Order: sequence, then C-alpha cells, then structure tokens
Amino acid sequence: MTFFRAAVCAALFLTVLARGLAAQDVTLSSPDGAVEITGTLLGFDGEFYRVQTQFGELTVDGSGVDCEGPGCPSLSGFVAEITLAGSSVMSEVLLPALIEGFARRNGYQSRREPLPEGNFSHVLMRGQTPVARFTFIASNTDAGFAALISDEADVAMALREIRPLERKAARAAGLGDLTGAGRSRVLALDAFVPVVAPGNPVREVSLPQLAGILSGRITNWKELGGPDAPVSIHMPVSASGLSQAVEDKLMVPFGAGFTPAIRRHDRSSTLVRRVLIDPFAIGIASYAEKGAARVLTLTGPCGFSLQASRRAVKTEDYPLTVPMFLYLPARRLPKVARDFLAYVRGPAAQAVIRRAGFVDQAPELIPVSRQGNRLANAILAAEGKEDLNELQRLMNQLGGMRRLTVSFRFEPGSSRPDAQSRSNIEHLARALEAGEFDAKELVFAGFSDGVGPATGNRQIALKRAAAVREAIVQAAETADASRVDIRTEGFGEALPMACDDSEWGRQINRRVEVWVR
Repeated sequence: MTFFRAAVCAALFLTVLARGLAAQDVTLSSPDGAVEITGTLLGFDGEFYRVQTQFGELTVDGSGVDCEGPGCPSLSGFVAEITLAGSSVMSEVLLPALIEGFARRNGYQSRREPLPEGNFSHVLMRGQTPVARFTFIASNTDAGFAALISDEADVAMALREIRPLERKAARAAGLGDLTGAGRSRVLALDAFVPVVAPGNPVREVSLPQLAGILSGRITNWKELGGPDAPVSIHMPVSASGLSQAVEDKLMVPFGAGFTPAIRRHDRSSTLVRRVLIDPFAIGIASYAEKGAARVLTLTGPCGFSLQASRRAVKTEDYPLTVPMFLYLPARRLPKVARDFLAYVRGPAAQAVIRRAGFVDQAPELIPVSRQGNRLANAILAAEGKEDLNELQRLMNQLGGMRRLTVSFRFEPGSSRPDAQSRSNIEHLARALEAGEFDAKELVFAGFSDGVGPATGNRQIALKRAAAVREAIVQAAETADASRVDIRTEGFGEALPMACDDSEWGRQINRRVEVWVR
C-alpha cells in the first residue's frame, strides 16, 4: 500500500480542505440528556453524523441529537462535500458532463472552480446558496483506489476492476468487500484500441501480434505486412487504468510483459497526436478519444475479423472493452450524492454519456439481419454436419427475435459473473421491475468454447444461461414474472466470438446473451 498512498500525497491538502469537518471532537446528546456520545466527527451528510468513539465508528441520526463541540456543522447552511479521485479520463469530460446534466434536471445552478495542480470542483447552487461541492482529484486509477482506501475520497474513478492487493487493503481498512453488491457502478463503457496514422498501409492486427508489438518481440512493420520500418509504440502512463486494462486483458493472457521502449503519455490526446504525425507509430488509445487516428481491425488465425464500434463495445463483442467504474465506500453518502448516483443510471444520463463520446448502457435491440459478421465467422468456424445443424437450430430458435445489447461473461475459472456482467444483471433486473418486457418473450442463450464434446458444451452453456436467468429474476424483487415469458437455451460452440486456440479466446466465447421477441 506504500505505493498507493504515495500516489495521492500531492492531493492530500485539497482533500483535507474538502473534509473540513473531519478530525474534530464533538458530543452528541439526546434532548433529554439520557444519551450522550463523545468522539471524533468523521463526517456529516446533512442527515447523519459519523463519529469515531471508544466503541468504534457510529452513525447517528442528526434529527434526534444536539451537537456540541468545534466540529459541529451548521445545519442551516450545510454544503454536501463529495470528493472523487482517480481516472483523469473520467474526470476531465464524462463526470463533469453528468454533473451538469444532473444539475439541469434538478433545478441547480452549477459553477466550476479551479483548484491547484489541475484539480477542480463543481459547486451546485440554489440561487446564490451552495448546496453541494463535487471535488475532483484527477490522476489515475491507482491513486483513486488509494484515496478511497485511506478515506481521502468518497468515490474512486477507475478504468479497471479492483485488484486483489487493493481488495485486501480495503478489507483491512474496514471498507469490506469492494466487489460486493452495491459497492461499484459501471458508469459507461470504453475500449482500448490499436491506432495508427491514416497513411499507414497496415489495416489489421491479430491479438497475438498486438501482444508481440507491446512486448518488443515484433519490432518492424514488415512482420505485419507493412513497410520495412521500425515500429514506435505509444501508450498511456503505466499507472493509468487504461494501461492496466491492456496488461490484464491482453498481456497477461498471452504471457507477455511490456517492452521498456514504449513511450508513455499522460493524456490520450497527446498520445493520438504523436501517432498522427508518425507514419510508423502504433498507439493504444481510448476508443472515445481516438480522434483522427485509424483503428486497426482485430483478426484471428481462424478467420475472425472484429472492428471497434459503439455497438460492438456495448455488447462486448469487441474483446478489448473497458468498463468505467465508480467504487463506493461502505458508509452512507450525502443525499445529493445518492441522488446523483441514481441519476447516472437513468435514460437522461445515458444520452449525456453518448454526447460525451463514450458508450452508454441503454439497452438496444439488434435484429438478426445485423448479425452478419458474427454469423459469417460462425459458418467459417463450423466443422462438419453437426456444427452446421446446431447453427440451423440457433436460427430456427432466434431467427424472429432481436438481440439485446447486454452480454454476460464470467470471471476466469469461475461461475461468478464478472464486474460488467454484475452491472448488467442489475440493469436488466430494473428493466423487468419497470415492466419494459411485459408481454414479451426473453431467451437467455448460453454459449461455450469449442473444447470438448459438442453435447457436453451445450449442457454447460444451458447451465450458464439458467444461472444468469436465476440471478436476474432474484434481483428483480418487485417484478411480476408472470408478465414475461422467460426461457433458456444452450447453443454450445455454435456462435464463437474468437478463436479457441488460446485461453483468452475460450474465455470470450463462454457467455450468455439475451434475445427478445
């Protein structure tokens, strides 16, 4: 944790200012004096006090006590303080746009206030009266988790899932399990994409080749069918969530490490500019911030071809998708923060996310006629009559339906849905509760990799589909299940998304889709 704590030292002064009530002695007393609590005020959210006492941390309803001491807040002039730390990509564009949208929707005026070292606050006001201050400490995902774990931030902004060491540190700090229900939100989706200058003749790259470039094993464009020229590589700084997502999703599965020859950049815009002026450069950029650079198509030895697009990222058919997370503390946040977190899940926020250039999570329906590349890849991968028969069965079952842009995948070596899929379960459960699928038919279609006998793979795929269906039905506590026809199907290896020649490809193929009629 020494590294994580060091990453936020520069922002510590700003955070202390934003938490001016903290570390103050207070005494909370009931009106009749029968109950008295003395301790250090850790926070006040406008409704509840958090106090560190000799008995541990206590949360006390402010309406039932009087507060005495130097740390007592002004109840009439209370301003909610919310500190967000972490990913600069999220803090520079996406979250400010969402706060502006939230302010307009709820009748607030908003004002941006600059802070030292490039940080800033968004103040929400009623007339001339401040009611909330969202303070952004923009750095990287590592620093965001460090600030959350050390209680120097209320929310961590991250471009990757929390890692085991951070998860362990959070438990030790009393934050519980940050992978548990309600402890994280997927705010939007992005992807990391290989980009080159428009004049570069290379049009496609396989994932093993991309890992080879980033590891330094491939150093010349002629190895990729291009000119005899050295490859120069550009990536975000190593502590950024995007760079770490590349490591987790690409390099580790292929058993590769980064070459020291990579040129690192603090900002995606700088990275893209360097690629655009160098015809022999390749960069790993955010899909939302690729600018005028050309994105290379991903290919595989089995004939697959995958292009990055908004819809491919939303369905996670594009394999290098990166969810954008908000990680939350175990304690209660101020009401305005809770209202904001509820807003970012709604349809108005999804429109803001799209306008900001990121991929939203609003469900869309894709007809079979728009499944061309997937079906073409499946036909190419089919081996023998049995595979073709299974494709025919799939088309007979799903031919008149439309695919929902929600997919479910699982943690490696586990039956537990991954972080993005857990978010998808919540989204679909809320849609069922809202009656969006009343009088419709939903099919949870399970798929597997191509390892093992086809009959066994179909059974495994069916079990995965049933498990996802059960998780969603359980999460949709207020939904009337009798209003929706829900069933499961298992199609095994009939519709692969990637080649089965690597563990990474097999992991991508093991998924559950949702189809609607």
